[in-house]
Amino acid sequence: MFDRFLPRPEGFIPNSPGFHSGLARGHGPPRTPSAAVRSFTGDHTLARRLGWVTDPGPVATSPDDVAPPAGLRGARGQMLAISLAVLGTLPAVLTRIAGASPQEYLAPVLFGFAILSASFLLAWAAEALQLDISQGLALTVLALIAVLPEYAVDFTFAWKAGKNPVEYAPLALANMTGSNRLLIGVGWAMVVLVAAWRMKSIAKKRGYEGEIDTDTVLDRPHAIEIAFLAIATLYSLTLPLKRTLTLFDGVILIAIFVVFFWRIGKSPSEEPHLVGPARLIGALPTQRRRVAVGVMLGYAALVIFLCAAPFAESLVHVGEKAGISTFLLVQWVAPLASEAPELLVAGLFAWRLNTSAGLGTLLSSKVNQWTLLVGSLPLVFAISSGTLHGLPIDSLQREELFLTAAQSVFACAVLVNRRLSVKEAWALFGLFISQFILGGVLPDGARELERIIVGCTYLALAAGMLVVNGRFVRPLFHDGLREPVGELFREDEPEEASSL
Repeated sequence: MFDRFLPRPEGFIPNSPGFHSGLARGHGPPRTPSAAVRSFTGDHTLARRLGWVTDPGPVATSPDDVAPPAGLRGARGQMLAISLAVLGTLPAVLTRIAGASPQEYLAPVLFGFAILSASFLLAWAAEALQLDISQGLALTVLALIAVLPEYAVDFTFAWKAGKNPVEYAPLALANMTGSNRLLIGVGWAMVVLVAAWRMKSIAKKRGYEGEIDTDTVLDRPHAIEIAFLAIATLYSLTLPLKRTLTLFDGVILIAIFVVFFWRIGKSPSEEPHLVGPARLIGALPTQRRRVAVGVMLGYAALVIFLCAAPFAESLVHVGEKAGISTFLLVQWVAPLASEAPELLVAGLFAWRLNTSAGLGTLLSSKVNQWTLLVGSLPLVFAISSGTLHGLPIDSLQREELFLTAAQSVFACAVLVNRRLSVKEAWALFGLFISQFILGGVLPDGARELERIIVGCTYLALAAGMLVVNGRFVRPLFHDGLREPVGELFREDEPEEASSL
């Protein structure tokens, strides 16, 4: 992939601000710094922000520096990955077709692994789908398809809540809050930390000892996702104040997603940057590629349809038998199975130092989970129950919703300048893992206070970030909501750098 970026001046280090501006949405080579920077005039700050290092030295990169793991290189490795994913689904599919009942402790593993494997097939097919639809729309469709397993599990619990709200309504919300917090606390942080480690490793390997900008910078079009996530997050702060998630809430959140989908669909159609098995599929002739994508999407959807309900039920039964909190199993184990492929895809982008694509995909997933997924739950509940009553929210779920909404507020505040630093990534991960550990070790009576304190900490940190970066708020919302989408893709260099 690197031949199209040559030639490079001596002393070039790839990093997210310059090396990947343009890659995330497939719009051509990276932006080129000014002649002054290229001639090393000494403007170190501008050079570092654009991804170029002014200090001379043998710091050139090679394809091996950002290549995927050896086992997944080449057509053979990519075909092997697809074959293993298909094989991973077969035991559960055959079990369902035969009407067999696996042992209680084996069932979650069997069905969960099938959902995991199907999720990989979904992600690869959805990436290849970018060749046939506009790039911005493709990222949203990719994010939507990638979290289809999450929808399936959540809808299963919401449907069952229509018949038995006392037992299943908390589980529907538990799965949703767990997956949302996992996406930000682990996913977003992982992209930044993996890429930063890779950049430093490459620099050390090449003998470079200068300063490196390890921040992940999202391309300007990602202002659309951030703006709509902020709007949905502001509305979500009202949910902990309610006793039901109503149909009105669902209409508002789904409307936010529809407008977001409409705006992102105006993105220009451009050549995507495919990696791994998606690249193998994308290399097929047009007709064969479309058939392959359709078959993979259809088969993966069938697997998820067959396995979502037994997977959800088996988690509940295992929790009851083993004396483990069913709530915790549903909140964390189920999202791990459904989110793992998406996190792995984002991790691969980070490994290849295409951080804007990695973080951008997870950002799109967060938007559709926080709008369409949450908004659909009361609708599924109403259809199942045959009433217009909203999905019940108990005191525990109100606390969980507050904590999840507060984390989302902090995440939006961090990204208001379209930049995520290593320190901010550690803050996201540190707060997430601290709350996760405290929730497991504290006595029941203290957990309520712990959730409130952590949520307030998120809000306080968000307020501090907005004070520091308040000047970025208005431009962000202008780009996200008002600027013609085509203009966002025509920007020649990062906004911050061009203003220096």
